[in-house]
Amino acid sequence: MNLLEVKNLNKTYGTGETSVQALKDVSFSVPKGEFVAVVGESGSGKSTLLNCIGGLDNPTSGTVLLDGENLFAMKEQERTVFRRRNIGFVFQSFQLVGELTVEQNIAFPMLLDYRKPDPGRIEEILQVLGLRERRHHLPSQLSGGQQQRVAIGRALVMKPMLILADEPTGNLDSKNSQDVMELLVQASRRFQQTILMITHNASLTSSCDRVLRVVDGVLTDLGGVRE
Repeated sequence: MNLLEVKNLNKTYGTGETSVQALKDVSFSVPKGEFVAVVGESGSGKSTLLNCIGGLDNPTSGTVLLDGENLFAMKEQERTVFRRRNIGFVFQSFQLVGELTVEQNIAFPMLLDYRKPDPGRIEEILQVLGLRERRHHLPSQLSGGQQQRVAIGRALVMKPMLILADEPTGNLDSKNSQDVMELLVQASRRFQQTILMITHNASLTSSCDRVLRVVDGVLTDLGGVRE
């Protein structure tokens, strides 16, 4: 069964002669547990695609179904709650809360949803991400690679149906980039986590199950790359 279904997605910015069609009739599906990379140059439309799938931006037309639920048939508040509970985000710029420790940043989405953090879940995530010794550190006391690990932990803590990773290695050197990719792959396998990652770096896709390419708003499925 497909967890994610994107059907005839279009996104146009502006009107008339100055309009820009960022997405052009994009359709694809992602089965549960698959790790999919979306590659493309800057300005190709891949970030717009991710924002529409995550319900952060409204498409001009088309449908996004997550576990059969139509994101854009929901009212805005309903979609906000659905997104918070079912979609995890990993951003290029980490976006951690500077006043919170590693452990608190990971638990933060649960607090936003008025849930009591699950100590066992947080401990498992800290262990998997190699952050147990940094649990009481603030983001300012961490390296860029460690901060991105915290961001991955924060995305995992709610056990979301889908994780959307937006250039997760964009601010990291090659060693930390590889480490972050390995952690995402590990999360995909260990937690049967469905992940959609956008990147302009095609060399990072070798561990993914499938690669999609976006060029000028048009999506092409390049097929599987992992043995």
